[in-house]
Amino acid sequence: MTDRDAFLTSFDGPPGALQRVSPLTRRIVAPNPGAFTYTGTCSYIIGHGDVAIVDPGPADASHIEALLAATKGETLRYLLVTHTHRDHSPAARILREKTGATIAGCAPYAPPPDLAVTGPGLDASHDRAYAPDITLADGDRLAFGGLTIEAVATPGHTTNHLCFALAEELTLFTGDHVMGWATTVIAPPDGSMGEYFVSLEKLRGRDDRLYWPAHGGPVKEPQRYLRALLHHRRQREAAILERLEAGDATIAAIVARIYEGFDSALQRAAALSVFAHLEDLVERGLARADGPATLEARYFRISE
Repeated sequence: MTDRDAFLTSFDGPPGALQRVSPLTRRIVAPNPGAFTYTGTCSYIIGHGDVAIVDPGPADASHIEALLAATKGETLRYLLVTHTHRDHSPAARILREKTGATIAGCAPYAPPPDLAVTGPGLDASHDRAYAPDITLADGDRLAFGGLTIEAVATPGHTTNHLCFALAEELTLFTGDHVMGWATTVIAPPDGSMGEYFVSLEKLRGRDDRLYWPAHGGPVKEPQRYLRALLHHRRQREAAILERLEAGDATIAAIVARIYEGFDSALQRAAALSVFAHLEDLVERGLARADGPATLEARYFRISE
């Protein structure tokens, strides 16, 4: 996994279409394609009769109507939210108003204390109106329609990120934590590369057989893919250390060298990713900044 061609970019989920993707799971893709959302946000309907929706998605009227039509005649018990970026959570409160379903999932977004120092990252993307009825912590479970969902805390992409495990199918709904089509954007201050590494290792200790990400298609060999993701991130870390050793002291200079030929629309994401790696390297004592770690700081390698 050294470039985007190594990812799973074949996906047959047309926006607005209801697809049964497993005996217990249906999927509808929201019409919000983009550089960070791929073909759109995947909302998953779990169960029969009594159901839950994972990541209801953006406040798009057509998507909300598609979800309501797909669950007509059923009881929508839970609206499960992996994290509070606006392509994931806003539809939850609209669906709650229309159905009486319970919003359960991640904690509301809390601005990091160092926001004024590091800059906003992707913090402006959070849905600040999100208000869950139930805030789930790691290991908390919900039961509905004879099924069990378990919350798995996976901070990294955001501080409040959760995945949801469906025990009856040994599947994991991974939100933006693990996706097949691209690496996850980690953007300080809310995003943390150090926490992301820990969360990836946490999933390596689980026995989930299949991942359903919030963007793109399934990850069918989770353990193999996790190893590849970790290797890819460590390679990126090594490349950043090499550029520091060579005298590239700014994030702009590092991005220009290690992301040469990268899609220009994703240059900001690349810069935020390098920033996240540098913040982690500074915390681990492998690099230093000429002041607070920020996008504009100058960075230097610390010899071991």
